[in-house]
Amino acid sequence: MSRADASDVPDDGARRTPDRLRRRASRLLSQLTMRSDRLINEGLARVDARKWHYAVLASLQEHGPGSQAELSRRSGIYRSDMVGVLNELAERDLVERGPDPEDRRRNVITISARGRRRLHRLDKVLDALHDELLAPLSPAERDQFVQLTTRLLDHHTRTS
Repeated sequence: MSRADASDVPDDGARRTPDRLRRRASRLLSQLTMRSDRLINEGLARVDARKWHYAVLASLQEHGPGSQAELSRRSGIYRSDMVGVLNELAERDLVERGPDPEDRRRNVITISARGRRRLHRLDKVLDALHDELLAPLSPAERDQFVQLTTRLLDHHTRTS
């Protein structure tokens, strides 16, 4: 816990954070992101997975086979990190690598049957973790939250 976190919640549970900070969307998103990342990373670790495993498997399932560079663009994983992620997935027989028929210098990555089963299991794990993360919100509020944050992210992704 950082000093900023510690100052937010003293031992007696009372909030010390100034209201003007609690009204700043940027700060709220940052704080929520930190807690969300911790929850998701710890939850996936309990089932011997990482969020990058999920991102690659989901990309392969939804968009089909792709090169390492293509998977990097689809998933947001840096190219330099993609090889390690793919090595982990290949060691677990969750993906298959094969030569690209159009360019023999690169590989095409495909999700395996075992990878599809693993993705289905990870979907269930993440559903439960998101239920925990969004517990105070009703189903309608959860949908609205996702729609609004998606709209914000899409806007800032297009303009950056």
